Amino acid sequence: MLFHLGLPLVALRLWLRARKAPAYRQRIGERFASGLPVMQRGGIWVHAVSVGESIAAAPMIRALLAQYPQLPITVTCMTPTGSERIKALFANEPRIQHCYLPYDLPWAAGRFLDHVHPQLGIIMETELWPNHIHQCAKRAIPVVLANARLSERSARGYARFARLTQPMLAEMAWFAVQTEVEAQRFRDLGARPECVAVTGSIKFDLSIDPHLLERAAQLREQWQATRRPVWIAASTHAGEDESVLSAHRTLLASHPDALLILVPRHPERFDSVHALCQQQGFTTVRRSSARAVTPDVAVLMGDTMGELLFLYALADIAFVGGSLVPNGGHNLLEPAALAKPVLSGPHLFNFLEIAAMLRTAGALQEVGDATALAAALQHLIAHPQEARSMADAGLAVMKANQGALRRLLDGIERLMAKR
Repeated sequence: MLFHLGLPLVALRLWLRARKAPAYRQRIGERFASGLPVMQRGGIWVHAVSVGESIAAAPMIRALLAQYPQLPITVTCMTPTGSERIKALFANEPRIQHCYLPYDLPWAAGRFLDHVHPQLGIIMETELWPNHIHQCAKRAIPVVLANARLSERSARGYARFARLTQPMLAEMAWFAVQTEVEAQRFRDLGARPECVAVTGSIKFDLSIDPHLLERAAQLREQWQATRRPVWIAASTHAGEDESVLSAHRTLLASHPDALLILVPRHPERFDSVHALCQQQGFTTVRRSSARAVTPDVAVLMGDTMGELLFLYALADIAFVGGSLVPNGGHNLLEPAALAKPVLSGPHLFNFLEIAAMLRTAGALQEVGDATALAAALQHLIAHPQEARSMADAGLAVMKANQGALRRLLDGIERLMAKR
């Protein structure tokens, strides 16, 4: 009953999101397990809430396709951007099935599971939905929480609803957790200790196209930007773009040819951020326009989907957003894997362990505001050997912590062997 009382709020939230991003108006039936696409039954179900989780899940999904060549894999998400990313990642894979995950209502969860009838459910990171998990348990479908993470703040939130959280976690088959600290949080909240294992973060197992840096160098040569200082501010949120542009203005005073690649996190902000760049007097080109970046261009706005790694590859220095505002940060390992010195704001509560590793290795520098960001950029441009040392340190951290994907796949294989 409690979940149904929340339906008006769910409908209101969907309507508000649809006003900002019209894609939310499409496929509404799927969110209530109505009009689901025709699907093969009996495979593996993977849930990745949005873009970041979809990208993180991709190597695992490809490995599962290879390991179980006879099984379909159903990949669900909650956002239009996540949906587009899943379609792009697996466009040529006929065994990948996709739809939105229905809202966490008992009847919707049950209808979805009866439609797909998976042998195993895999949820990425921390998307815990009690009704979906309970409906899986009723059907004897084991559920894995893969690449699991749980911040202290999230743990406190779940603890406030212990009567709901404890039985939900107890019904899950396996937690493949990133760190021991987070593993203990899951145990404290009610996960069965024998079902919790520290496997590490599969984000360290990021697969990079070996030709990516070469293609980026070629494009910079076409732009006549080989010697230009180029930095990227990636996955920025509302409230950060102003600071980023302020830092870039300061940088231009000492390096007039500097180029900023600005990549807002959410597509619905592309137009407003582009307008902000123009209002502030920056000559700006949108990546989607396919226009060349000429020497007079000060800002390239990354408004395309699926190109973030390539945009990182184009830059000399990377700032990772969601961190100057209290959003918890985003994936610091993507620029590190491309051997870029990494800057971020102080708000990294979603990536504390990874941030600590990079910080200890000398691969990450945190800044508190636009002034500090500009100073860090100027210092790294003036001291290329120091920038190189940061980049090498980040790459070393990546290599030293790989192997989580193999450990995760081994655990999944053990569960599948019991089916």
